[in-house]
Amino acid sequence: MPVKPPRPRLPALNALRAFEAAARLESFAKAADEIGVTAGAITQQIRQLEATLGFAVFRRLPQGVALTDAAREALPRLTRGFDMLGQAVQALREAQPHRPLAIAALPCIAQLWLSPRLPALQTAFPDLQISISAMEEPPDPQRDPYDLSLFYRGNTPSGGGLQLGDDSITPVCAPSLATKLTAPADLATQTLLHDAVWRSDWMRWLAFAAPGAKIDPNRGPAFSLYSLALDACLSGSGVLMGRTSLVGPHLATGRLVTPFPQAMPTPDRLTLATATAAGAHSRRAEIMEWLASSTSREAQI
Repeated sequence: MPVKPPRPRLPALNALRAFEAAARLESFAKAADEIGVTAGAITQQIRQLEATLGFAVFRRLPQGVALTDAAREALPRLTRGFDMLGQAVQALREAQPHRPLAIAALPCIAQLWLSPRLPALQTAFPDLQISISAMEEPPDPQRDPYDLSLFYRGNTPSGGGLQLGDDSITPVCAPSLATKLTAPADLATQTLLHDAVWRSDWMRWLAFAAPGAKIDPNRGPAFSLYSLALDACLSGSGVLMGRTSLVGPHLATGRLVTPFPQAMPTPDRLTLATATAAGAHSRRAEIMEWLASSTSREAQI
């Protein structure tokens, strides 16, 4: 009778995954961030892979590492394989009844834009479960299992999405502090509040609204979260460079005011993007339409 030869034994999946990410991103550290482990763990997995294969997949250089020719040739097929594996797992998730709609969002957007809308969203879709993950970078739609993402982007993603209206930056502060501000030059005596990621916003706005003004745009405390800077602003601790898409509700209620009329349009807009991987949530389109409509309704108030 014919004998079927055994399937060749593959290296450990974690070792292959570590190699694929490190090779694709050209960085052990970036691969560690993507997978959610330490750079040391990536190094150990790659050493394990090399021991299993019997040859090196990276050349060790005085400064960093470089792919060997054999590894570079194999990388595209490994990447396609992991992408297909991820899509198959996502399809399995789709088969789960009533699974949560997964949303990825920039932390400040999750806190200040999305969270206030959740009560109305749950009222409109009472049987819907939602999972929200805060992250600093948009997820890779081919590898990360999210149905929707909310980030600031300059252009609509190629995979599909909606830009939720125009945005701008302008100084905002508590009403009691606004009485001391009649012109941008008055900012020289005030505390400037910064978000650590958008620290350059003050410099950009001053160049736009008050060119030549002798104001240090870097003066004042920086906060790792925009919501913390906003809390300090609400308490009257200083003037914050506000993104209108995030501080709009506080301006509408009067808790914050814009002491100057100059608002600088920004090229990056709050963008609601869709996943392109297989297995998207069955109600994704409905939720996307509802979130977009909620923004339009607020703009009309």
